[in-house]
Amino acid sequence: MDVIYPRCCGLDIHKKTVVACLMTSEAGQPPAQTTRTFSTMTADLVALADWLHAAGCTHVAMESTGVYWRPIYNILEGLFTLLVVNA
Repeated sequence: MDVIYPRCCGLDIHKKTVVACLMTSEAGQPPAQTTRTFSTMTADLVALADWLHAAGCTHVAMESTGVYWRPIYNILEGLFTLLVVNA
């Protein structure tokens, strides 16, 4: 399978937590997966953005269930290419 986005993240958004799965791929090596959980408080969402930025993440996909994705979108907007997808 060809790698389209070598550094991307999927977010599973809940009322009180956000689970982030960061996938990174280096040439000639299998993809690496790192999972972290953050609260939905602003300081933790900024920490999520900092973590993704430090890892060189370019694309973030998040589920569109309910309205819980909106604050996360607002904080990450402009920093990454964001995709709101059907859960």
